[in-house]
Amino acid sequence: MLKSSAHDGLRFAFGTLTVLPVRVHRWDREAARAGMLCAPVAGLVVGGSAAGLGLLLLLGGAGPLLAAVASVAVPAALTRGLHLDGLADTADGLGSGKPAEDALRIMKQSDIGPFGVLTLVLVLLAQVAVLAQLYDASWARGAVAAVASAVAARLALTLAARAGVPAARPEGLGAAVAGAVPRAAALGLAAGAVAVAGAAAAGLGRYDGARTAVAVAAAVTVAELLLRHCVRRFGGITGDVFGALAETAATTTLVLLSLGH
Repeated sequence: MLKSSAHDGLRFAFGTLTVLPVRVHRWDREAARAGMLCAPVAGLVVGGSAAGLGLLLLLGGAGPLLAAVASVAVPAALTRGLHLDGLADTADGLGSGKPAEDALRIMKQSDIGPFGVLTLVLVLLAQVAVLAQLYDASWARGAVAAVASAVAARLALTLAARAGVPAARPEGLGAAVAGAVPRAAALGLAAGAVAVAGAAAAGLGRYDGARTAVAVAAAVTVAELLLRHCVRRFGGITGDVFGALAETAATTTLVLLSLGH
């Protein structure tokens, strides 16, 4: 039963959080719970792919800026840009200053408003700038940052799907996973992910290990602050809010990893 749950969880995580050809067979609460607990695994694959392409370009003689652009493009491609779209829609909803119902309607519109455009530009510029800096300093540090940011992004989703966080709408991904993950399991996974991230980066040096662990922990903390603000403004989470949380956590991780270099 446990093996089946893990298998369904991985299918759910990869089938809903990536464009990889994985079919989701179950949409019940048990599968949603397992899937959101497996979300950081999907982040590991996305981040590893991003780092891999960046390293291939560096190996081929490309500069750190092109490698950084490629490493930012891979997560966008592997999610069909849904997280970036969610970030833009959430920025428009929050920036509108309108009541929850009107803000949610703005977020569902197909166009992107000025708040969304500005947020997208600044976030993408920040991600590229940091990865270019880190790839220029060390190919290994750039690769670790690409992976850590992708894992932190999906870890923020696990925490956002914990018990007690409501859905803003009765339909969509937000409603499917809202409150699905037990609080203790979410917090335990977060603590484990922070420890693993620090241990994995420790090969670059003790300071790098500590900084990576702090960056991931701080990233999910910043995402938590955004989550709470969105719950107050919209009455709960939506798929767009999930995208905003993921991009916020990823960007925060990268920015913190750039400090001190």
